[in-house]
Amino acid sequence: MSTPRANRRESPARAAVVADTAPVSPWRTRRERLHDHALKREAVIRAAAQAFHQKGYHNTSLDDIAAALEVTKPTVYYYVASKEQLLFECFLAGVEQIRAAFREVRRLELTARERLNAVLRDYARAVASEFGWCMVRAEDQDLSPAMSRHIQALKSEIDQGIRRLLREGVQDGSIQPCDPKMTAFALAGALNWIAHWFRESRSMSGTEVADAFVTIFGNGLLPRPAAPGGAQKPRVSPTRARPKRA
Repeated sequence: MSTPRANRRESPARAAVVADTAPVSPWRTRRERLHDHALKREAVIRAAAQAFHQKGYHNTSLDDIAAALEVTKPTVYYYVASKEQLLFECFLAGVEQIRAAFREVRRLELTARERLNAVLRDYARAVASEFGWCMVRAEDQDLSPAMSRHIQALKSEIDQGIRRLLREGVQDGSIQPCDPKMTAFALAGALNWIAHWFRESRSMSGTEVADAFVTIFGNGLLPRPAAPGGAQKPRVSPTRARPKRA
């Protein structure tokens, strides 16, 4: 009598083949789904930033952005509610790079001028990125009052952060005495203008432009030789960043 099929033992080789050809569950973990959603949403925002830069906000439609991503317009709507929100998200993506730089330098034992240079370098990189046009032009578009207020608040936060580092630099002797307000305006104005002329495909990369601007600013902010009696020296002058001890 033959052995019933249900009781037969499969060989290890056959078991391996069955395991390899078993269908993958379409139901991914919640973490994987959230990760995929975040990546796709970021791709939509980046595509929008590039389109706004190339064609202008009012000349760009959601159909244009969907075509660049090779998806349908309803797919774009799945990640953002409107073109207005897309522009706002592009602004936030660029500005967050500068805010992150401020957070990073807080924990470093550097002179204020060195911390300011680090922030300005990341500022320049952000403006030279695909988000640069949106960073400097979003406020000029027809955004909602709530979005406009949020943009103004974040710009003020960055302005106050630069002024604070300038004041600290004057105090620790690493920056020559200056008017923090006017100097902050001059620095931000020069950096924001990068978005109007910079193109990644040309001779300099965004990082190279950032380094060049920081060199120019740094030399201009260096303390001048003092009259007899000696100049005030920086209180901290490390050669590299050192995290503060806990």
